[in-house]
Amino acid sequence: MKTAGANRILTVDLHTAQIQGFFDGPVDHLFAMDTLAGYVERKYAGRPLSVVAPDSGRVRVAERWTDRLGGCPLAFIHKTRDPMKPNQVVANRVVGDVEGRVCLVVDDMIDTGGTITRAADILYDSGAADVVVASTHALLSDPATEKLKNSRISELVVTNTLALPPEKRLDKITVLSIAPLLARAIREVFDDGSVTTLFGGLS
Repeated sequence: MKTAGANRILTVDLHTAQIQGFFDGPVDHLFAMDTLAGYVERKYAGRPLSVVAPDSGRVRVAERWTDRLGGCPLAFIHKTRDPMKPNQVVANRVVGDVEGRVCLVVDDMIDTGGTITRAADILYDSGAADVVVASTHALLSDPATEKLKNSRISELVVTNTLALPPEKRLDKITVLSIAPLLARAIREVFDDGSVTTLFGGLS
């Protein structure tokens, strides 16, 4: 990108924040959480909500979501590895309060959909009333669409950081526009303002 002439990069929800340090030049790392959380707040207002990390590695992100949503309970899917099956992770149980609640599973991207569909099954088996998934990047590599179509997930909320072709637009998928966030960031850059005001206290 630098060779092509770019002298500044705006990016949304890097898989790990440390990646920002590998760029040579200014990088503004934006977060889609406010966009996604605002939608969830409006649609599921008045219903008991728990934020769920699909694995222990996403607990810190889930903690930020609980803060953004007013301190709702936090849960995570506890996973272990089967020593008899190399490179396979087994999702065992839910740690946290999910019974009778709308469980919001949060992740940065959905690739093949295996993690979230398994998480939904475990959450329903643990008494969840509904399972909603919020994710910034909808990769939806095959066979994700088929898995989601047949899954117990009530709704998948994503942004349009990646184009979602018509054949992958299921009824249970809601796509939110990231354009307002990018527009505000670009305006701050050109007005010599502070892009960090868009970070929502995240770092």
